[in-house]
Amino acid sequence: MKRNILSLTMAAMACVLFSPVDAQAYIGLCCAKCGGNMPMNILGGGIPETHEFRFKIQPAFMRMQGLRSGASNVDGNTLLGAPAAGKFMAVQKNMNMSMLNLAMGYSFSDDFFAGIMPMYKDNRMDMAFNSVMTTMTGQSGYTMKSNGVADTMLMTKYRIYSDDPLIPTSEASLFVGASLPTGSINKRNSTHPRPKRQSELLPYGMQLGSGTVDPMLGLLYQGSSSPWWWGLDGVYTGRWYDNSRNYRLGDGVKVDTYLMHQISYNFLWQVQANFEWKGHIRGQADEAASGFSGHAVHGNAASPLMTPLWNPNNYGGVKTSITVGLQWQPAPLHIIDLTVKLPVYQRLNGVQLKDQFGVMLTWYMEIPTSDSVRALHNTHSPADAALGF
Repeated sequence: MKRNILSLTMAAMACVLFSPVDAQAYIGLCCAKCGGNMPMNILGGGIPETHEFRFKIQPAFMRMQGLRSGASNVDGNTLLGAPAAGKFMAVQKNMNMSMLNLAMGYSFSDDFFAGIMPMYKDNRMDMAFNSVMTTMTGQSGYTMKSNGVADTMLMTKYRIYSDDPLIPTSEASLFVGASLPTGSINKRNSTHPRPKRQSELLPYGMQLGSGTVDPMLGLLYQGSSSPWWWGLDGVYTGRWYDNSRNYRLGDGVKVDTYLMHQISYNFLWQVQANFEWKGHIRGQADEAASGFSGHAVHGNAASPLMTPLWNPNNYGGVKTSITVGLQWQPAPLHIIDLTVKLPVYQRLNGVQLKDQFGVMLTWYMEIPTSDSVRALHNTHSPADAALGF
């Protein structure tokens, strides 16, 4: 599956890189407005140029390893044992999550932008068995797997303030969007070594979506004093009702601040501080409530949970991370962006896997229409200035 994601990404990137573009890029890596430098990994970040299409192809990878409860690490081996004694039949060890995001958008005016981002996700979580399960299955654990289309994001930005309507050095925008439930919440535990467990639902975190339409509201700010760009973005995601399986994911808040420095006309570095809060899951999946999924005794809702992953209170918490990255303009109107995200602090609700690192690669392209300033004035090129801003 990872090979398929990589092949699809490289093929799409090749098509984008060699597609014809009539207009030359203005000075600056991204859009024409004051160089337009923007973070590619932050939802809603940056200043889109008017009357232009923009596309992003984003393969991403996240690694989670080791358990944490609150602000303390937990030894997973101490959680394994007899369910009747408050222990678990299986405990998570690590998880790899691969994603492919395809973002498309258009700036309708100087003040209004709208876009859509479909996503594909591949989840793999290694589980460790207790001694009884090890004896019954002949193996010490197994790997949970799920993959497919994830939820789809719709997003709009409306500029509510700028110090200059054409070349702003300080501006703020309102972000309004929604996450659509295109990701499945019906994925099954098909890789479990015991056949009767293979028909059970996968736990909440292994599903591909929320199962609900989730509104998003945020406030975005960007400032610049060439060759520096900075910003502060905050977005709230609400889970306001139960999905078809009688639970809802927790509300979420993300706050990201960034600083970017353009060191040549086609190259910049950036650093970010990322804050995330998520609430715990509310409710319980219907099949967990009935006992069909997630319990030590299959079909018995009164028996203990087989793994911490089935406890709705073991989700959410507070995470703070630092992200560093580079951007390069290989050709006019094209950007390659690479970011690496490292956790600084994690305080988690109950026993959960902790973040280890995340990597995102972005291929970004802008396509001016006949109404774009860059289509009307296409004689400006980065060679006109030593640094390009």
